[in-house]
Amino acid sequence: MKRLTDALPALLLTALLLAVWEAACRLLEVPVYFLPPPSAVVLALIHNAPVLAGSAAQTFWMAFKALMVAVVLGGGLAIAVSLSATAERAVAPLAVTLQVTPVVAIAPLVLIWAGLDHADRAVTALAAAVAFFPVFSGVLTGLKSADPDLERLFDLHGASALQRLWRLRLPSALPFMLEGIRVAAGLSIVGAVVAEFVSGSGATQGLAWRLLEAGNRLRTPDLLAALLCLAAMGLALNAVTTALQRRVLKALS
Repeated sequence: MKRLTDALPALLLTALLLAVWEAACRLLEVPVYFLPPPSAVVLALIHNAPVLAGSAAQTFWMAFKALMVAVVLGGGLAIAVSLSATAERAVAPLAVTLQVTPVVAIAPLVLIWAGLDHADRAVTALAAAVAFFPVFSGVLTGLKSADPDLERLFDLHGASALQRLWRLRLPSALPFMLEGIRVAAGLSIVGAVVAEFVSGSGATQGLAWRLLEAGNRLRTPDLLAALLCLAAMGLALNAVTTALQRRVLKALS
């Protein structure tokens, strides 16, 4: 009940905006190809539901694989370089460089490496590149956030680097790690969509392809329906990762 009460203002505002949108389109007789009313978008969503569901599943699967790759590579690399200050200074600039490099700039190269017949691999790799840095940065920051007094206690008892990592730094890094994964989850979907746009291939048949297809044919209701599916998928993934984060932290507190 409390959650419903908290969500009520957002729901009322959304309903008001949709009502204004619907009324404005009908009163001003806005062309459907320019801006369709919400009712037309809902009809397009219902009519194209099977196709959109298949495309959404494809996009989600590529984003999920990209997230797993980012978690394994980003988390693993952060743990490895945290054991050596020299390694951290060497790797950190490269990780930042990967983060600030636009995915559209490296997409053609990754597409060539993956092969034109394996566009899904290229999309997954590019989405993983987008999601990599939040995981790497979150884990590395968390590993360095351990209590200094506990660090000195471990020094006093002559703990090895692996003992310090397993018993002190990893538990301290868990909240940062979960936050990094939550951010990376959203970015993996964004990266998958952008990568599919850039690849220019319909082989993946994800939601980005549906957006391109509808846009090229000026089928704006279909375009907005696909965009609505994409937004809903992003919100659902964010809600799941946020709930997981809260449960894990609550269990540890």
